[in-house]
Amino acid sequence: MEGGQTAVISAATALRTPRAQAQATKPARCKRVLHFVFPVIAAIASAGCGQQAPPQSDRPIGKIITIEAPLGLPPIPVPADDPETAEGVELGRRLFYERRLSAGNVLSCASCHNPQLCFTDGQKHSTGFQGKTGTRNAPTVMNAAYFPYQFWDGRAASLEDQAAGPIANPVEMNQTHDISVSKLNADPSYRAAFEKAFGPGRITINRVEKAIASFERTLISGDSPFDRYQFGGDKTALSPAAIRGLAIFRDQSKGNCAACHTIGQNYALFTDGKFHNIGVGVDGEGNLVDQGRYSETKLDPDRGAFKTPTLRNVALTAPYMHDGSLKTLRDVVDFYAGGGNSNPYLDPKTREIKLSAQDRADLVEFLQSLTGKLPADAGPPAETRTEQSE
Repeated sequence: MEGGQTAVISAATALRTPRAQAQATKPARCKRVLHFVFPVIAAIASAGCGQQAPPQSDRPIGKIITIEAPLGLPPIPVPADDPETAEGVELGRRLFYERRLSAGNVLSCASCHNPQLCFTDGQKHSTGFQGKTGTRNAPTVMNAAYFPYQFWDGRAASLEDQAAGPIANPVEMNQTHDISVSKLNADPSYRAAFEKAFGPGRITINRVEKAIASFERTLISGDSPFDRYQFGGDKTALSPAAIRGLAIFRDQSKGNCAACHTIGQNYALFTDGKFHNIGVGVDGEGNLVDQGRYSETKLDPDRGAFKTPTLRNVALTAPYMHDGSLKTLRDVVDFYAGGGNSNPYLDPKTREIKLSAQDRADLVEFLQSLTGKLPADAGPPAETRTEQSE
């Protein structure tokens, strides 16, 4: 108010004074006028250009938590843009069991990754929307946080990248991301949960991916009899047969299993995170039924190559291989002992090995010792159980 009144008085005074005096007072008058005009012009220009508010952040907020790695496993890698928060994990757990993420509200992530089956489905090939089946076996989600690539062919580079893929896949959950997000945005309880986990803003598929991935990083299993024997110093934790099986597993001239299913000095992931053609999925004429990693890289050495799965909890995750073609652990041992199926792209590490019946039994005994402790409170939360029973 005061600045406006002063400008008016100065202008009137200039009209009553001689021309020289008016010219002398003109600069001061202009400064005052411009002082008010420029902000108005700027505001009008800003409105005219249609400036938009900055995009909402999809970085989780809330209480940061640390997931403690159990005996036998290294620290859990967590991306900088998706820190673990209590609110994010809680939301991700709910979404993991949410059937509204599928067409017809009939399937969830847990349909193929059942906690009662060590987060697999126990089938050769998973059953998706309207009974459709894929061509690959559903791997366990346990310890997937350690994998540098997700899916058998490695087409996702993180848990976040993987999370939304099955939702839109027509053979799996068969629902577009837009429809899934609209369903969640229509639910006030989900809007509140997302705001609590991510802050203000609409629910997005990016937020859905991050929440699910945050929950999946808590699905860690270690502290198995093997871990207590190898890393805990308890030499009574393994049976004599399992100890013999461990020796065969590591022996380069016998099992040589540790070449791909790695055991480190301080921890063991039982996977090298790489891709190998071991001759699984070859027809009677030696042709590859599934191109595997090649579908992503288009590199000839990747033909028929699939990601090395972890062997932790392997006794609980039958059937085996990317196509679910081997029913038992003994079948797996026998397959490797036979050198796999010959094809032009067979990994050189896959070769026939001489194992006696006792050797094979001991290897199976060792593989069974890799069953670790499963995380508590990983099943569906109460609200999801209630929704799905209605």
